[in-house]
Amino acid sequence: MASDGNQHNQGQHVVLVTGPSGAGRATSLHALEDMGFEIIDNLPLSLLPRLLSGPPLERPMAIGVDTRTRGFSVTALREALADASADVSHNVQLLYLDCARDVLFRRYSETRRRHPLGADGSLQSAIDSELSLLADLRDWADVMINTSDLSPHDLRAELARWFDDVRTTSLSVSVQSFSYKRGLPQGADMVLDCRFLRNPHWDAELRAKDGRDPAVAAYVEQDENYAPFVDGLMRMCELLLPAYHAEGKSYFSLALGCTGGQHRSVAIACDVQKRLAQADWHVSIRHRELEARGIE
Repeated sequence: MASDGNQHNQGQHVVLVTGPSGAGRATSLHALEDMGFEIIDNLPLSLLPRLLSGPPLERPMAIGVDTRTRGFSVTALREALADASADVSHNVQLLYLDCARDVLFRRYSETRRRHPLGADGSLQSAIDSELSLLADLRDWADVMINTSDLSPHDLRAELARWFDDVRTTSLSVSVQSFSYKRGLPQGADMVLDCRFLRNPHWDAELRAKDGRDPAVAAYVEQDENYAPFVDGLMRMCELLLPAYHAEGKSYFSLALGCTGGQHRSVAIACDVQKRLAQADWHVSIRHRELEARGIE
């Protein structure tokens, strides 16, 4: 269907990211965000036409859609794709993240997360049901990536290969906090241990808060080793990041860990992210353990 006079001459580049739960949708959205995409996760499909009817953004959008999305069905997604693609000025792509059954089962078993379709049955039956539900989407996908044997770094590289035309020319930096109890983050280029700093966990007033809270951050910063540590880390970044960029590296992942991934590592990650942004680096931040607990 041709665009009418009410539509914009310059359309929007949109990538709808879908696939079975556990196939790497969250990792993909983080990677696309690092490439310069505007990220919207679990947008109700009924709102997609309204979103695209507005003025286009200066950068592309990536929208996460799966069985948890309100109003989701394969038919609804197909209709949303057709409606969005009807305006020829828009560039709408469907990215399907595929994954083998046994790998999905292993990933869910290791994380002990609840499958979105597993309320009344076994994990295996929930995975089978979702794969069956999404089967047709594999055939409609503009881009399909099988993540079964991909590490997070491999997945990022594969996404960059497909979406290279919108990738930023600068080095993208990812800063994340984590808990050593839950293991090291996969794919981190540099890992630093923050457990030598004073721990807000032992302050009853701060225990339930996290490192994004100003009181927690101030508590951690009062440690005499805090300033030398963070200042030294920034000097290291000033040396390493331009060198990595000069060598053609597109992404750099810095992981900061503490015991629970709630206080010290979160506070330092926020500080480092702010300083890197002030130094004009393209930087994103995530807090692995807070995300796992559903804390926004």
